[in-house]
Amino acid sequence: MNQQRTVGVGLISVGWMGKLHARAYSSVPYVYPELGIKPRLVVAADTEQSRVDYAISTLGFERGTLDYHEVLADPEVDVVSICAPNFLHAEMAIAAAEAGKHFWIEKPAGRSLAETQSIEQAVARNGVETSVGFNYRHAPAIERARQLVGDGRLGEITNVRASFLAGYAADPRAALSWRFNRELAGSGVLADLFSHAVDLCSHVVGSIQSISAATNVMIPARPKLSMGQGTHFDLIEGGEMGEVENEDYAAALVRFSPEGLAQRAIGTIEASRVAIGPQCGYRLEIYGTEGSVKWDYERLNELEVVLGRNNEEQGFTTVIGSPGHGEYSRFQPGPGNAMGFDDLKIIEAKKFLLAVCGGEKTNSTIADAVAAAALVEAAEKSAATGDWQQAGKPAQGQKMQY
Repeated sequence: MNQQRTVGVGLISVGWMGKLHARAYSSVPYVYPELGIKPRLVVAADTEQSRVDYAISTLGFERGTLDYHEVLADPEVDVVSICAPNFLHAEMAIAAAEAGKHFWIEKPAGRSLAETQSIEQAVARNGVETSVGFNYRHAPAIERARQLVGDGRLGEITNVRASFLAGYAADPRAALSWRFNRELAGSGVLADLFSHAVDLCSHVVGSIQSISAATNVMIPARPKLSMGQGTHFDLIEGGEMGEVENEDYAAALVRFSPEGLAQRAIGTIEASRVAIGPQCGYRLEIYGTEGSVKWDYERLNELEVVLGRNNEEQGFTTVIGSPGHGEYSRFQPGPGNAMGFDDLKIIEAKKFLLAVCGGEKTNSTIADAVAAAALVEAAEKSAATGDWQQAGKPAQGQKMQY
């Protein structure tokens, strides 16, 4: 883009993710100066005055408010980041779309497929751009894996394994936050981690056609926590117990759509929030007739690769992140220098702002959120009935182009 464009930014909720969004916006001109996009941090909203004050004094927002509607009504705001808890997502996203504001929202966009589709409908009515926080897509190793699949270097894809295992709720003393309440969060680990796994599978390999799933609540009760007084990371000794209403663990067998190089592929997807050991054990393995790749988020900057069936040297080769892999060269000058989670959000911010400004549209959108929500709903139905479920139509534009 040739001319510099200033984009007014509004932020809703100044928690950890809200702070990360703000820093990502501020980094875009430094990492991508040629785009000519200059985010201007206009106004931040939160229900706690201390966080509003932080947004102004530390993050650099010009002003703040306790009412998110003021962010949406501000004529100087062009784009909005929605980083509030799940149960507020649909309300805020629909309001943003109706106000004509492009928005970047964390997943799950809605607590259910129907709620996510209602957001998509509001977006379509108002013609706004969206971005959804499927941040693991942007890891250079993942983009390299996608390129290898798309170029046919792995041959026909035979099977895929995705496992998103975490231990953030492994301690029974972990507080009963909104995340364990079905009305507030929707599903549990299906929405939180499984949705990331199915999005990665769809992004790298191709859309999923059908699913057979099982779920379990491993810790059925947790100590209660007053709303707004802490998070699920807080440990409470001897408190009053409350019921966990959504699943801690999910496993699924999936079949990919009959298209492209994955037309006969079968996959397994597993997700847990109560695993002992893995903290962010998010892994993707793709096996083909001519080669295979493996990626582990806890080793973000590495990709395990094997190409060819008759190599003299057997087994996987560890390929370290380097220029030429996705957006790696924007952050590090040479191989072996590590990127981190925050860098993935900068890439996400760049893709969102570029789409808003009329440039290339490579951002994940509300359509991708609908596709993930359809798979989550199908998994829930399958777990309840024991039957295979169709996963619904692929997201618009999701069909792989090889």
